[in-house]
Amino acid sequence: GKSTFARAVHDQSNRKKEPFIEVNCSTIPDSLFESEIFGYEPGSFTGANKQGRQGLIEQADSGTLFLDEIGELPLAMQAKLLKVLQEKKIKRIGGKKESHINFRLVAATNQD
Repeated sequence: GKSTFARAVHDQSNRKKEPFIEVNCSTIPDSLFESEIFGYEPGSFTGANKQGRQGLIEQADSGTLFLDEIGELPLAMQAKLLKVLQEKKIKRIGGKKESHINFRLVAATNQD
């Protein structure tokens, strides 16, 4: 039901032609979550893709990012996500410049 609701919100909005990115936070290991959500620049850590990687937030630019089970996200990551929402800017891991970002965030959890 949560995913269906998030998709309906997206499909009924002026963002419907833009990306809808769905992520189940409980399936991403804590150690990888930051690089998955924010992306990274080339060579920013051992094993990083040589071209770098666009994060899920960047992929959702102009569209909707649905974070299911956000309660599973470590508090440090929740704080970083809050900063992105407040400032509407993102900086990839290992990056030096911030980029303006515009996306809708829909989040759900089964926790109180």
